[in-house]
Amino acid sequence: MSLNSTPSSERIHIGFFGRTNAGKSSVVNSITGQNVSIVSEFKGTTTDPVYKAMELLPLGPVSIIDTPGIDDEGKLGKLRIEKTKQILKRVDIAILIVDASIGISQVDNDLISVFNENNTKYIVVYNKLDLISDKKQLNSNEIYVSAKENKNIFELKELIATCAAKTVKEQPLVKDLVSKNDIVILVTPIDESAPKGRLILPQQQVIRELLEVGTITLVVQVNELEHSLNLLNKKPKVVITDSQVFDKVNELLPDDVFLTSFSILFARYKGILKTAVQGVKQIEFLEDDDIVLISEGCTHHRQCNDIGTVKLPTWIKKYTGKNLNFEFTSGIDFKQDLSKYKMVIHCGGCMLKDLEVQNRYRNATKHQLPITNYGITIAYMNGILKRSVEIFSDIYSVFE
Repeated sequence: MSLNSTPSSERIHIGFFGRTNAGKSSVVNSITGQNVSIVSEFKGTTTDPVYKAMELLPLGPVSIIDTPGIDDEGKLGKLRIEKTKQILKRVDIAILIVDASIGISQVDNDLISVFNENNTKYIVVYNKLDLISDKKQLNSNEIYVSAKENKNIFELKELIATCAAKTVKEQPLVKDLVSKNDIVILVTPIDESAPKGRLILPQQQVIRELLEVGTITLVVQVNELEHSLNLLNKKPKVVITDSQVFDKVNELLPDDVFLTSFSILFARYKGILKTAVQGVKQIEFLEDDDIVLISEGCTHHRQCNDIGTVKLPTWIKKYTGKNLNFEFTSGIDFKQDLSKYKMVIHCGGCMLKDLEVQNRYRNATKHQLPITNYGITIAYMNGILKRSVEIFSDIYSVFE
């Protein structure tokens, strides 16, 4: 397995921000020991965010993001600044690079205010230590460095590691729901939307956690489920299915076996399950000509029978009996102005950082706009949402 095989959503995202020519790219290159970003004496050399997935000791797998100057000028500069603000919503740790020979500016202080508003952990790095003689007293999240002379770069990496330790995720995906030797069945359809030669990320991550626990895990397609159940000498603890075949799996499964989906597991993993369960009820109040926003977290090649753009709209129209309109987004291009929509239906978010998923849900909630996800919507329309969250005692209590 290569160093870059860790999913982007599971890496610590470290964003480098600051004014043009503060030395962001030089610091990035010093920290990584690679020429990740182009360095020049001319302002505005970094014109778009530069991403680098790598192994950074002592942290492990990280994603480094070098951003354009926040004080970039002109029409293109404004676009770059907007892109930089988008990046702020995706990072676990923000590194503010300040030119120590100039000192901290109002632009820098404005960035710090944004960090605080977003509850983003941050470090202030005073670069160009080699150009100053007097140093001020620093706070615990501040440090002087010289990228040019490689001074205090090791100490900066240690400071980043300390900051990163506070962002470690404690929420498991599935392993707290099962025990050693439990039987778990994963229903993973191989159809036209399945990637060639591999399993999708949610399936991979669930299998990995189940292996850690020591469960007896069976991976089947939906037409193999009934036969597999008959072969077992005891009932499975839980069946986890692709949401698209929820109805078929529900029909085949005894009522005393837990049933959920990969998408619902990820809603809990990302910290938005309760909001999504509450938001799905909006589907009952949709009217003709209402607009529903359907958002994908990734930018995969869409198939002719794509779940987000084809299947879901068809199922929702059939369920509601309404003449609805749908709009779609993918990747990082989530709508900020949500005023024209009646609800948002998001994918499971497996390719997105928790922070970004939570920011999207928070933005919708701030505008009093119901938001849910694919799996919960499909379970709801099939009349099995209550059953699909029964394994989560804290969420199941909502129905009691």
